[in-house]
Amino acid sequence: MHDHAPGIRGASNRRLLAISLAITTVVMVVQIVGAALSGSLALLADAAHMFTDAAALVIALVASTLAARPANDRRTFGYRRAEVFGALVNGVILLALSAWVAIEAILRLVDPGEAEIVGGLMLAVAVAGLIANAVSMWLLSSAQRHSINVRGAYLEVLGDLLGSAAVIVAAIVIVVTGWAPADAVASLLIAAMIVPRAVGLLREVGSVLWESTPEGMHVQEIRDHILGTPGVVGVHDVHVWQLTRGAPVFSAHVVVDEDCLRSQGSGRVLSSLQGCLSDHFDVAHSTFQLEPAGHVEHDDARHA
Repeated sequence: MHDHAPGIRGASNRRLLAISLAITTVVMVVQIVGAALSGSLALLADAAHMFTDAAALVIALVASTLAARPANDRRTFGYRRAEVFGALVNGVILLALSAWVAIEAILRLVDPGEAEIVGGLMLAVAVAGLIANAVSMWLLSSAQRHSINVRGAYLEVLGDLLGSAAVIVAAIVIVVTGWAPADAVASLLIAAMIVPRAVGLLREVGSVLWESTPEGMHVQEIRDHILGTPGVVGVHDVHVWQLTRGAPVFSAHVVVDEDCLRSQGSGRVLSSLQGCLSDHFDVAHSTFQLEPAGHVEHDDARHA
């Protein structure tokens, strides 16, 4: 879970996002100019995707800044959930973009008009975009494993890279065969590549906001590990959720044998339980309520 990337990739999330934003902005301007000069819809769609990415990276930077703020009495978990809201906005933007690209491409196929596409210029700009996106992906590849916010930005850059690849293929077709509809077809492919990633990101955001168990973690397996701790005779009210990607939170009521509590003390039992969660499941934030065997909770007693 702890990946210490060397060099610039090991920089803070905000610095990596800022560098990616600068790269994205430069390439976006180049693609807009290239689209205007070449008449390529696919290149313009890719430029629009870049524009959306730039806006999304700004949102990610703001969310990352908020997430770094310390906890207080009003927000006791801090502001890490801001990353999730940033990812939510990114996912919605991706879906809206894919719809726009698809509509424009279909209109171009139905009524191509007499616009001439300069395939050579289209190809050169698309190659430049591909290289820039590859650099941005490399920068974000390590940090995206631990931050849902950075992952949202990473997925959008990945979409740009695939979009640039589609534009390159279309440009080659136009240069070699002169078949102009390849430009609109590439635009539809860009839209088709955007949708699954957007849906996947929104599904992950929904899982966090619903406080579902993080993917890959199994409550029964955690419960079995806790029951294997010496002195533990029962566990209930188990809850596992996450504040954001890579930040799971755990709480449970643990029933402990009274002789164990007297001989070891609650401190040693808690240390064993927290060590179990940290070592086996990489859960740094865990809360346990220890109960002696035979203890009856007030809520249970009222409903008995």
